[in-house]
Amino acid sequence: MKEIFVFGSNLAGRHGGGAAKTAYKKHGARWGMGVGHYGCSYAIPTKDQSIKPMSLEDIETFVAAFILYAAAHPEWDFKVTRIGCGLAGYEDKDIAPMFHNATGNVMFDEAWKPYIPNGECFTYWGTF
Repeated sequence: MKEIFVFGSNLAGRHGGGAAKTAYKKHGARWGMGVGHYGCSYAIPTKDQSIKPMSLEDIETFVAAFILYAAAHPEWDFKVTRIGCGLAGYEDKDIAPMFHNATGNVMFDEAWKPYIPNGECFTYWGTF
């Protein structure tokens, strides 16, 4: 199975730090592309075009789009990092519950297990 590295990005697609830098260097993320699937990566924006944190409501819209994308691609495994919980400044409890209706091909950072409703139904890959 193809594994897709899911990371928090900014709408400008400047992947200069954290998991975004790893996605750019190792997983095929494209500079200037801050949303979606490129190579073996998927960008979920948590910061805007000016590199300022987005609202939780806006982030949730992009998370919902990702969940639909993952559901449409059961042939791939999606390895979700703690998006929004690093440079964007949100806490795990703010972001993790947004993924409560993800499909079985979506795996999460171990740190999110206490924050995803029905978290025991998901697979956890460790931590980044």
